[in-house]
Amino acid sequence: MAGVVERRSIDAVPDDERHGSAVSQFTLWLGANLQITAVITGALAVVFGANAFWSLIGLLLGNLLGGAVMALHSAQGPRLGLPQMITSRAQFGVRGTVVPLALVIVMYIGFFASGSVLAGQAVGELTHLGETPGIVLFAAVTAAAAAVGYRLIHTLGKIAGLVCALAFVYLGIRLLERTDLGTLLADHRFGLPVFLLAVSLSASWQLAFGPYVADYSRYLPRHTSARATFWWTLSGSVLGSQWSMTFGALAAAAAPAAFVGHEVSYIVGLGGAGVIASFLYFAIALGKLTINILNTYGGFMSLVTSVSGFRGQRTLSPRGRSAYIAGIMLAGTAVALLGKDSFLTSFKDFLLFLLTFFTPWSAINLVDYYLISKERYDIPALSDPAGRYGAWNVRALTVYVLGVLAQLPFLATHFFTGPLVAPLGGADISWLVGLAVPAVLYWVTARRDTARTAEPAAPHEDQAPAELGG
Repeated sequence: MAGVVERRSIDAVPDDERHGSAVSQFTLWLGANLQITAVITGALAVVFGANAFWSLIGLLLGNLLGGAVMALHSAQGPRLGLPQMITSRAQFGVRGTVVPLALVIVMYIGFFASGSVLAGQAVGELTHLGETPGIVLFAAVTAAAAAVGYRLIHTLGKIAGLVCALAFVYLGIRLLERTDLGTLLADHRFGLPVFLLAVSLSASWQLAFGPYVADYSRYLPRHTSARATFWWTLSGSVLGSQWSMTFGALAAAAAPAAFVGHEVSYIVGLGGAGVIASFLYFAIALGKLTINILNTYGGFMSLVTSVSGFRGQRTLSPRGRSAYIAGIMLAGTAVALLGKDSFLTSFKDFLLFLLTFFTPWSAINLVDYYLISKERYDIPALSDPAGRYGAWNVRALTVYVLGVLAQLPFLATHFFTGPLVAPLGGADISWLVGLAVPAVLYWVTARRDTARTAEPAAPHEDQAPAELGG
């Protein structure tokens, strides 16, 4: 087990521990997206008013746009050997990064909860224990797997990708046997607000991976092509998510009354009973296990990053690792049990809420990495509040807050609608504003900062990067 259980947390991965190829990003993100919550996300576009034809186009556009941003984050992993949110210290400061991190942790808990609701239904049916015990059992297995770490996560991604691909091919065939595809796609009436909702739903799905995507590419060898990492990540994530979302949109259009509120039972019912039903319940649970492990692992990394910025923590014991992971599991399970009866509406608003807070972070991180710092960071300084990146970067934090505020007039959710939504016909374009405004503001303010633009010495190809704090 010593070679299987991950030893590292937020420290940089030295070259002698790097392994694998960029293709591993394809299998991981394909498996992570061929799952029930992505199906629900696609269905939401239809449930909230779009026809199937324009829903599919809008979902594809959002997956491509959001996926490109997400894959640009993934390309940072091999170059730096660092978890994603540690690199945010270069923009926000060693302690200032706690501001976006707090929201990232909320995201992980929310996705853990939503995944546990759906997987809990499948586990409950598979074990005949019922929904609530199914949620609890699923959460416990997720936490145990997350504690093992990186290698198990990639292995599960490969297995889930194969199993869930077989399940979705079979389910797609069964769906088309029950309904006529031409009839589902016959309505071509275009509505801008609901079309943009479809784009926003899939874009937010992809952008939500941004805060942890480099966590799973950081073990790749330093010489791994950034272009290859980008394209393998993008293709796996877009193919998996669009496949799942297309199925969800068509299922919701074919039988809205049977699908909405009974997503898991409807999907399994398409396949049949007996052994087939058991396989489909297993596939649903396995797909959710893969992504929920990612959420638990990402939450653990974000908590450690937050705490270490104030405590100067350089290493983490196995007991400490287990404690962080257990905290994520308990919080996510509690939210799942409390919110399982109002899932669809809550999940749609949760996705759009995430988009509001993560697009400014993505914009700042990518502009800094690719345009300001030119893909070179002073790795030891990322753990030193008195170093070149400082404890709190007021400029970056101000730009981040302005990026969030700039979106509010364009935001349309169940609990808040901005004043510019109605003049736009009800369309929500807040995420586009959230990318553009902070990107421009940060570039203008940071490009004249000599402390930011002076290039640190890059480690040689045959030399491991410095440890965080060491």
